[in-house]
Amino acid sequence: MSRPALLQLQQFSVSYGAVEALHAVDLHVGTGEIVTVIGPNGAGKSTLLGAVMGLLPSRGRLALDGRVIVRPAVEAMVSAGIALVPEKRELFGAMSVADNLLLGGFARWLRGQRDQQQRMADVFALFPRLQERRQQLASTLSGGERQMLAIGRALMGRPRLLMLDEPSLGLAPIIVRDVLRTVAELRRTGVAILLVEQNARAALRVADRAYVLETGSVVLEGGAAEVGRDPRVVSTYLGAGQAAG
Repeated sequence: MSRPALLQLQQFSVSYGAVEALHAVDLHVGTGEIVTVIGPNGAGKSTLLGAVMGLLPSRGRLALDGRVIVRPAVEAMVSAGIALVPEKRELFGAMSVADNLLLGGFARWLRGQRDQQQRMADVFALFPRLQERRQQLASTLSGGERQMLAIGRALMGRPRLLMLDEPSLGLAPIIVRDVLRTVAELRRTGVAILLVEQNARAALRVADRAYVLETGSVVLEGGAAEVGRDPRVVSTYLGAGQAAG
């Protein structure tokens, strides 16, 4: 690996009863790296993120900074600096943008880290539109603004690894570009990103490395540009003759 492995999965598997949703996945994310997982619906992409976060039971090896986590649990993963932005975003619609952000930093506040206002200023620098709407109820935001708020809320916890589940879902192409451009900018702050995305073209443009997940197994991995030129990826996910670039 060219970078130190912040997250490393080896032979990582998840089952729903007798059905194995993830089979012996090997994957790593380096510090400050953007890694994307692409694949069709039902491939196990969201299951992967949920299991890493401790929301689902898993088998195999999960290590952070080389330290094995025997039974991942949500509280422990949050404390270790892992944040997940779920597909449904799960905002508090009856609360303002500012209050949603403050809740994102609540775990740090409990640990005595009282830097919420500075963290909020950092989020507003990334997403100026959220500052314009800081007193607006989350339920009144547009789809793109809701996605920005969900990412901003996760960033309030100052994560080392930010996991994004389908951030482009339901958004207009121009908004997708804005959101993923900001995701790419986060690399400069040292945040590592594990990006699960059905929009393969957009994901491969911002990622450093990529994994292709099909029916619970990794079928291809490599540099994002390399994966984007693979004939099978081009024909299945990008459209014939339209390699990502």
